[in-house]
Amino acid sequence: MTAPNADVIAAVQGKFPAATPRPTSDHPALNVPAADAITVLQFLRDTQGYTYLTDVTAIDWSAEKTPRFTVVWHLYSPAQHVWVRLAADCADDANPSMPTCSHLWAGANWMERETFDLLGVKFDGHPDLRRILMWEGYPFHPLRKEFPLAGLPTDLPDAEIAAEVKVGAISAPMAGGPFVATPGEPMSDAEPRAKDEAWNERRVKPE
Repeated sequence: MTAPNADVIAAVQGKFPAATPRPTSDHPALNVPAADAITVLQFLRDTQGYTYLTDVTAIDWSAEKTPRFTVVWHLYSPAQHVWVRLAADCADDANPSMPTCSHLWAGANWMERETFDLLGVKFDGHPDLRRILMWEGYPFHPLRKEFPLAGLPTDLPDAEIAAEVKVGAISAPMAGGPFVATPGEPMSDAEPRAKDEAWNERRVKPE
């Protein structure tokens, strides 16, 4: 850990006494209360040179743990070529949420939508918090611990998709799961696709 990067821990703790070092094997990392998370992110951006948000995600520690969900941000300093990791626990295990940072970084918009879609963490104040990978109305969050690898029985809304894209759609295999191939099946066969895109490495693309 370079000295300038190590100094970020002291800088944050000097401004936010509730921040604590987080165990890490690579970059400096801090745990902060959820109520302080956005203020700390802005402090890192505006005073410490961490101007580039590379990732917003979350951890599901399982239903047996509390707090169950932790939101994680990774920031990068282009001037120093170093990273810092920030983490904050969601207070409510049943309805996890965290304030949005999309007003600080426009790129956070889709990152937070993906985290909401796949893990069910809501971002308060987000301007357009909709699913981004799964379809609206999909009842599960596929990266939660209880979600099985093979998926769960769910109907793909063919009529809605067909109306939107103006072509028919083949139902998602593996009961809607998302995109898990059956044994011996190429992964490309496990992806829902429009009927005019049903070609792959074994099928010639139609003219």
